[in-house]
Amino acid sequence: MIKHLIYLASTLGLFWLMLSGHYTGFMFGCAAASLALTLFVAWRMDVVDDEAEPIHLTGQIFLYWLWLAWEVAKANLDVCRRIWSPRLDISPTMVCLTANQKTPLGVMLYANSITVTPGTVCVNVEGDKLEVHALTWSAAEDLLEGEMDRRVCQLEI
Repeated sequence: MIKHLIYLASTLGLFWLMLSGHYTGFMFGCAAASLALTLFVAWRMDVVDDEAEPIHLTGQIFLYWLWLAWEVAKANLDVCRRIWSPRLDISPTMVCLTANQKTPLGVMLYANSITVTPGTVCVNVEGDKLEVHALTWSAAEDLLEGEMDRRVCQLEI
């Protein structure tokens, strides 16, 4: 638990440094007091754990975010093309996917990655089963191929 508190403190501290722009002694004192209070409240609420602070994801998550950003951009262009071009079909479909992740955090990351990608929405999660609505059959096929599932599974190693 201590390593999660340290991770939370460093993350919040770095975030404050990036946003503040004021680096006087008084401001550092206020930041330290605010950080200490936040850590105390988080510790008392017992919310600092593996799920709240997934330290094991930090090394690979940035590469996953880059890949996901690229997928979101491609899907966004596809949806825009389908909206603007009357010749391109829209074939809404529902598919059921099996999440191969080992933890609830992994399943949540997979479901949220599906939802953030334009043209697909995860509408229900029950255990390791995800019900997904896709705007087109090609978007559903991309999910059925399992590339996103595989990449999220790699984050859990």
